[in-house]
Amino acid sequence: MSLVFWDTNLFIYWMEDHPRHAERVGEIRRRMTARGDRLCTSALTIGEILAGPFLRGQAELARQYKALLAPPQVEILPFDTGAAERYARIRCDRTVAPADAIQLACAAQAGVDLFLTNDHRLSRKSVAGIQFIAGLDVNVL
Repeated sequence: MSLVFWDTNLFIYWMEDHPRHAERVGEIRRRMTARGDRLCTSALTIGEILAGPFLRGQAELARQYKALLAPPQVEILPFDTGAAERYARIRCDRTVAPADAIQLACAAQAGVDLFLTNDHRLSRKSVAGIQFIAGLDVNVL
């Protein structure tokens, strides 16, 4: 059983049935479920995902997203003081955007086995506390 962190973009592809990526993300989720892996993300992901429905006044869609992202389906990792210190270290690399650094810091603080993203810049990074960072194009599960 592994702890797998999904970056925001994977949830959006999955929930909005993205024509290019939804099938791959669904396949990953099915494999994770079959293996007994735990899915996690940070509290930032909830804010990023809800911004669109709130902007468009889609309260029902926002409710559905919150339900999908609630435990036990998804473990929500906090941005606490431990994660904040990791964030500061990650931000020393100025090629990592602040929001990405928050995601990586929360994942590192939780000691995730795998951080999945579709941001190829992040998939090339190495962060203490995260065993592997990979993109959707890599068969890791």
